Amino acid sequence: MSVKGSVIAQFEQVAREQKKTLAPLSDDLVLLDSGLDSLCLAIIVARLEDSLGVDPFDSDEDAEFPVTVGDFIRLYEDATP
Repeated sequence: MSVKGSVIAQFEQVAREQKKTLAPLSDDLVLLDSGLDSLCLAIIVARLEDSLGVDPFDSDEDAEFPVTVGDFIRLYEDATP
């Protein structure tokens, strides 16, 4: 599965598990408007670290926090070898 597919799958799975209504996902959807809260995003980050083997937020470099779903996906695409 592609990085984008993995990220989208986690968004959908966590939304179901946390009983959140997920907005239709698109690259330009603002994360704050996705229907997920900070706990949901933390769960997604932890699961993606397990499945992809990277945590782009655990870096010595100053990375900007992603604003949109597309930014979030690109962050993982750029961090995945």
